[in-house]
Amino acid sequence: MSRVNPKFATELSKYGSSDFNACFNCGNCTATCSLSTTDSSFPREMIRYTTLGLEDEIKASLKPWECYYCGECSSECPRQAEPGELMMSLRRWLTAKYDWTGLSGLMYKSLPLSIAAFVLTIVGVIAFAFSTDFNLEKMMHVGHLFEMIAIATVSVVILLPNIIRMWYFTIQKPQTKVPFSKYLKASGELFVHMFTQKRSLGCDDNQLRWFEHFMLVIGYLSLLFITVFMNWFSTKYLAVNIFGYVVSAIVFVTTIDFVSSRIKKSKAVSKHSQPSDWFFVIGLFLMGLTAFLTRLFIDLNIIETNKWMYILHFTILVQWALIIVPFGKWTHFLYRSFAMYFVKLKEN
Repeated sequence: MSRVNPKFATELSKYGSSDFNACFNCGNCTATCSLSTTDSSFPREMIRYTTLGLEDEIKASLKPWECYYCGECSSECPRQAEPGELMMSLRRWLTAKYDWTGLSGLMYKSLPLSIAAFVLTIVGVIAFAFSTDFNLEKMMHVGHLFEMIAIATVSVVILLPNIIRMWYFTIQKPQTKVPFSKYLKASGELFVHMFTQKRSLGCDDNQLRWFEHFMLVIGYLSLLFITVFMNWFSTKYLAVNIFGYVVSAIVFVTTIDFVSSRIKKSKAVSKHSQPSDWFFVIGLFLMGLTAFLTRLFIDLNIIETNKWMYILHFTILVQWALIIVPFGKWTHFLYRSFAMYFVKLKEN
């Protein structure tokens, strides 16, 4: 028997959505959404679950992740119930539920706590720089080790258990029978969506945003590979250096449009930006920009007299690795990819 949480609306408002109770079930959102079929009601079903406070049904659902927030449902809503923002808020709420540490939920709901975490990393990096007497070679060596250790630790200790919890909520707990062979056969779906997010192409007039996201994913993953595995700041290979410049430029140039869109609020997806949205896009922008400038300073032989540039880059890197990736909006990229995989597993 489903349990109803009468306080769910209040809880969800802490994650962004507060207008969904204005919905009077006219069905315009479902009629407008290009993801709706005779078997799947987007986003009306999730509005109903949310209104009733059916937490277990929401946790078992993958529909919030299938939505790419094109904004058409919100634009066509006669009651301004903002169904698109509801789906976004449910993704934040689900992220908190998947996270075994509980930190995602705390940081989504508390801006002061998020700011304190960012300030703490700044203090930590400055203290580290002092401990090395601002020795650039030592700082860059430790920085490279930190990248490798942080990626491995966050992936194994935080992200992997969270994915397992997501699998439990959506596959195991609803008692969906999936033979092992299907996990293997459907694995291609995971990687296709992880690298291309092709589902968003099903949204009308979303081709440009899809291309921007595609370029951002490729640029980000390439920059990660170059800095971590190719040790970009220390390599002497010209081809690696040029490629590093290109992908870091792609990252910060692409995020300029995202930041601009959120400032202008010109699109439905950027109309209701939460702090986590700003942390993500600004962090990405600064990551690409500071990586580009750090390498440029190295090539111009001025990095030794401008150590602050690497310290700034290292600060952004630490914040990204320890806050945004495990507990911020970056996880949406990961959970959405696995959601598409799990959808494939649940197909008859």
